[in-house]
Amino acid sequence: MVFTRFVEIGRVVLVNTGPDAGKLCVIVDVIDQRRALVDGPSTNVKRQAMNFSNMSLTTFVLPKLAHSVHSKKVRQAFDSEKILEKWNETAWAKKLRTRTVRRNLTDFDRFKVKRAKQKKARLINGEVKKRRRASKQ
Repeated sequence: MVFTRFVEIGRVVLVNTGPDAGKLCVIVDVIDQRRALVDGPSTNVKRQAMNFSNMSLTTFVLPKLAHSVHSKKVRQAFDSEKILEKWNETAWAKKLRTRTVRRNLTDFDRFKVKRAKQKKARLINGEVKKRRRASKQ
């Protein structure tokens, strides 16, 4: 499989750690081998230098951004490309949302989920047994 996500100006990244964890921002400039200048005006991420180890590259790229472009231009490009809507439709974002929902469950909610799984398993196993009996006859 060929690597397709490169560090480049305009690449949309997901912040993994720190106070902005879970937010999207855009690489505005590459500082050195370890850091990039990022800005996320639409997601309230202030312009800052960030380690590559603290972010994950997404598949989205904002076209035609110059080096160290102003926040206003980044916001316009981010909104015109509808990056947030596209991001929310990805499997990655859906998985992160379900992870946070599960993390915030109460004991009673976990109990209800367990009972629902048991009920589903009983239904499925019952159908499997019926079909096995029918196929033997």
